[in-house]
Amino acid sequence: MTIFKADKKFEKFEEVTPELLKKEGVKLLLCDLDNTLRLHSEKEPADSLSEWVSECRKAGVMIVIISNNGRKKMMQKFCEPIGVDCVWWAKKPMSKKLTEAMEKYHFKPSETVMLGDKWSTDVLAARFAKVRAWQVEHRKHVV
Repeated sequence: MTIFKADKKFEKFEEVTPELLKKEGVKLLLCDLDNTLRLHSEKEPADSLSEWVSECRKAGVMIVIISNNGRKKMMQKFCEPIGVDCVWWAKKPMSKKLTEAMEKYHFKPSETVMLGDKWSTDVLAARFAKVRAWQVEHRKHVV
């Protein structure tokens, strides 16, 4: 195994189903935002994202957005309607913010996955935090 390779790869975040998360023992899903859960240009959460978050929550999975985006107010405005906490200016691939999220919400690395689109930030941050790394294709357009 290389530190640059994700443990699982998906075409889009919607393929990470509540059933898969439960099967894999995931209780905390740390998600990148830009080009993982949304296009960088999207100002509001898409209905599909809101539904996905709701379904994950019903399955007992907590989602926290961990982003390198430094625009705090924009991040909060995006995350509030879908009811997820967010961490901005995470400085991935440094793993400090991933570790802090696990500590804050009392989850173990074995219960945690980092989902993102880039090996150079998201996958490496997951490796440094000793959590599983799942990767989605970089979102280029809304389907």
